[in-house]
Amino acid sequence: MNGEFVLIDTDVASFLFKKDTRAELYRRHLSGKIVVLSFMSLAELYRWAEVRKWGDQRRRQMEQHIRNFVVHGYSRQLCQTWARIMATAERRGRELECADGWIGATAVLHGIPLVTHNRRHYEGVEGLKVISEAENGGAP
Repeated sequence: MNGEFVLIDTDVASFLFKKDTRAELYRRHLSGKIVVLSFMSLAELYRWAEVRKWGDQRRRQMEQHIRNFVVHGYSRQLCQTWARIMATAERRGRELECADGWIGATAVLHGIPLVTHNRRHYEGVEGLKVISEAENGGAP
């Protein structure tokens, strides 16, 4: 992958889906790019639908929304990258959430920037380029 691609974090995908005003912060970073979504973000979106007991119509809307992205699945290389960044972050005292590790590993493996509203979640990921418009690094 190259400069034509960006990976979006689950939060940005959610902002876009919900038409949240925070989505506007990120549109300029997505414009003209091929927008990639990690399999982990896809799983998180499906989980939200389950937890919130979305009906059929809302789930269909989400499926339509997901079609706007290239979904990147798992691979052995991705698993190796995930293991490396998780271990490196842990050694540095910056433990990552499992889901954030998968999302960060996807961006690192392919050398593409991650667009997120939660910059602080990814501080321990070596080699990751983060694009964030959030004040103070994102949500607590």
